[in-house]
Amino acid sequence: MLSSSANDYIQREGPLARTGLLANIGPKGSQASGAKPGIVVASPSTSNPDYLYSWTRDSALVFKTIVDHYISSSHKNVSLRVLIDDYAHAQTQLQEVDNPSGNITTGGLGEPKFNIDLTAFEGSWGRPQRDGPALRAITLITYVNWLLDNSNTSHANTLWPTIQLDLDYVANDWNKTGFDLWEEVSSSSFWTTASQHRALRQGAALAKSLGKEDLIEKYNIQADNALCFLQSYWNHEASYVTSNTGGGRSGIDANSVLTSIHTFDPSAGCDAITFQPCSDKALSNLKVYVDSFRSIYAINQGFTENEAVATGRYPEDVYMGGNPWYLATFAVAEQLYESLSVWDAQGSLQITSISLPFFQQFSSDVQTGDYKSNTETYDKLTSEIRAFADGFIAINGRYTPDNGSLAEQYRKDDGKPTSARDLTWSYASAITAFLAHDGIVASPWGAQGLQIQTDSDGHCIANPGPMSEIVFKVEKDTVYGENVFITGSIGQLGNWDPAHAVKLDPKSYPYWSVEIEVPASISFSYKYIIQNQNSGSVAWENDPNHDLQSSSEGKSMVVTDTWHN
Repeated sequence: MLSSSANDYIQREGPLARTGLLANIGPKGSQASGAKPGIVVASPSTSNPDYLYSWTRDSALVFKTIVDHYISSSHKNVSLRVLIDDYAHAQTQLQEVDNPSGNITTGGLGEPKFNIDLTAFEGSWGRPQRDGPALRAITLITYVNWLLDNSNTSHANTLWPTIQLDLDYVANDWNKTGFDLWEEVSSSSFWTTASQHRALRQGAALAKSLGKEDLIEKYNIQADNALCFLQSYWNHEASYVTSNTGGGRSGIDANSVLTSIHTFDPSAGCDAITFQPCSDKALSNLKVYVDSFRSIYAINQGFTENEAVATGRYPEDVYMGGNPWYLATFAVAEQLYESLSVWDAQGSLQITSISLPFFQQFSSDVQTGDYKSNTETYDKLTSEIRAFADGFIAINGRYTPDNGSLAEQYRKDDGKPTSARDLTWSYASAITAFLAHDGIVASPWGAQGLQIQTDSDGHCIANPGPMSEIVFKVEKDTVYGENVFITGSIGQLGNWDPAHAVKLDPKSYPYWSVEIEVPASISFSYKYIIQNQNSGSVAWENDPNHDLQSSSEGKSMVVTDTWHN
């Protein structure tokens, strides 16, 4: 389907995307045979690849799209309300299903996918994935807030236990590593941390609305800490988000663009702390991300630097050949449209030294400063950026078949659809991008006015809340000039940064030890490292990470570890 313009494509594809999305939801979806009520089939594809499963992440994102549409519609679609309630019931059931990640109290909520008949998937997989519970909580909280606004407190209270399970999981485990949204890298992930922050922030507000006073402080404290940790993903030297703390890649990743659009809060303006779409950091990151695909796909050849191109997950991708993804390319357009909506609403845009390279794509001589909506510069920039955004929509349109079906990917050499067919997330991404094109923005969720505290070096200071003490001990032989340090997933251990790791004392050599005060009753991961004071080299102990649950407030514990060789 050759699309002469974004508008033409949106008019044709919009209804087809809505039909395609609903076709993949049980029990009545035409491509969801065997799926239980409210279960989202990721794709009806059963081979090369087999996606006939239900992912917690995909399901939450799909139903967030449905919930947003339902609550914003002046004429309520009863069938959608039934689907939403089916989804909530199915997720409550899935929380109870024992699976390879554990059970409802031992980590099972982090299981990434299930069979479409509500049974556990027992095969090997990248698990746990800690974004799922956060995203599910966000979707259900959005629905419950609408119920409360419409005086349906009884139904809201019936959904609270499901939401609380997810929020407690997030509050306790947000700072532990897990697999990213592409299910390939086990580390900390920008997408996951941002989703967890939003869930906790909304969860604290809902707990207040429902009178759950004992949970408000807990959720707010851990939301503060997650927001603090979120700042650590920013690469100051290269001006982009390093989307994963592990994996050995550049960190340039659609992960970061998807984060900006799925944590968009129009009331937060261009806030950089929460990486809002029009923030200087998010725009700088977007340019780096898009530019990374200009030379690696054959279908992108011949375009100038201010023209849209097809984008994929990350430039080093080799899955199914490493191709453009519909949802990634739609996400770029959506971030740009949301930026335009905010600029128009506030009547100005700001260019900082961080975002300057982004804006110079459209006006090479533009300088840093504030530009009001009645200026020529504002008109020129926003007009060019809107055309840029439309180009990403049109690129996807160019490679969409005549029947409007959206696969997971299209081939980088000729644009033919490939990988899983009729990907539900692809349809959802089309719907949200088209809404953003029309200036329809999401409801606020609590990002407005959030602040972080920083030390003299500009590093974020976490809000630890109640504390407990832990003595860490490990046996390790060293040579002269070597010292043992500990680092991990919490600020007290340096957030995995060797430069901020904590040194252990060799007073009982070969045993090294240190006493550290950490937040009470939280789970975290850590490793020991050796730093050579002469060469400056760092040697990490081998995987897996050490995992630990700290004591309750005021209590202490001693942990004796074995070095992982």
